[in-house]
Amino acid sequence: MAGLVFRRFTAKRFQIMTAKTDPTTKQERQLLSDHVDLRIIAADTDEALADRNAIVQLDPDHPGFRDQEYRARRNQIAQLALSYRPGQTIPDAPYTMEEHQVWRTIWKALGPAHQKHACAEYLASLQRLSFDPDRIPQLREVNERVQAISGFRLEPVAGLVQPRVFLENLANGVFLCTQYIRHHSTPLYTPEPDVVHEIVGHGVTLASERLAELNRLFGEAVKSTTSPDSLNRLSRVYWFTIEFGVLRENGNVKAYGTGLLSSAGELEEMHKADLRPFDVAAASRQEYDPTHFQPVLFCADSFEAMYQTLRQYLLSREGR
Repeated sequence: MAGLVFRRFTAKRFQIMTAKTDPTTKQERQLLSDHVDLRIIAADTDEALADRNAIVQLDPDHPGFRDQEYRARRNQIAQLALSYRPGQTIPDAPYTMEEHQVWRTIWKALGPAHQKHACAEYLASLQRLSFDPDRIPQLREVNERVQAISGFRLEPVAGLVQPRVFLENLANGVFLCTQYIRHHSTPLYTPEPDVVHEIVGHGVTLASERLAELNRLFGEAVKSTTSPDSLNRLSRVYWFTIEFGVLRENGNVKAYGTGLLSSAGELEEMHKADLRPFDVAAASRQEYDPTHFQPVLFCADSFEAMYQTLRQYLLSREGR
């Protein structure tokens, strides 16, 4: 995949990219799509000046495409993000009782999966944020807690955001978040990153000072990298660490990647992957397919080993 592989792409672009090569059936895609936030895009250098907000358009095969009330609420939430200015209080999203039920359904699956498969660093951060399992937490609430812990700010965006914009904000300690939630008809499937992935995946990891530091260093490394080959290598390292990183604790494989931690299905499937020793150089060369469960993962010997190795790698890339 040419260019920087990182942040959001529309369902339409995804279909164009995979139509000729993806043998996965529609049913399989629905089962698999929750394991990836689908923010994968081939970034061109002229995207750097794109605005941080763009209204999300639902494809005809989106679960909520024919639900006028859902679409109206999505637009309302998008408008809240468009009117937001950094430094202001984040406006609350108008979630319905039906959508809170979606959150409860997801949490019933994720809660036990986290206890079984998540690393200790993630579980400690999850406890700090103390989510209510019965209601969707407002981004405002999560932001206040995360900022007090790591200094990272969570700020709302309407939907699509260009990768360069996203990463430049990441370098500055800002994580751009969507606030909408997936359609109630498919609580364990979402065709695009929603508030569940943002908060349960990225939000929790940013409540860890060390994981927050790695996110910031990734942003700084990308911000100072201009070579397309270097950007591609860095993007693969991001994929196999921040999104799909695993490590060993007391002899057991545990997850620290957000793509794993926001999906109960992916947490179960990770044990079937080819677990290779944690090697950043090898990860930078490893191709991946975001439309399938990951057949290859890079497993660190411990959280500390992963943190120190990845930190040194990212620091060494600054200015390159």
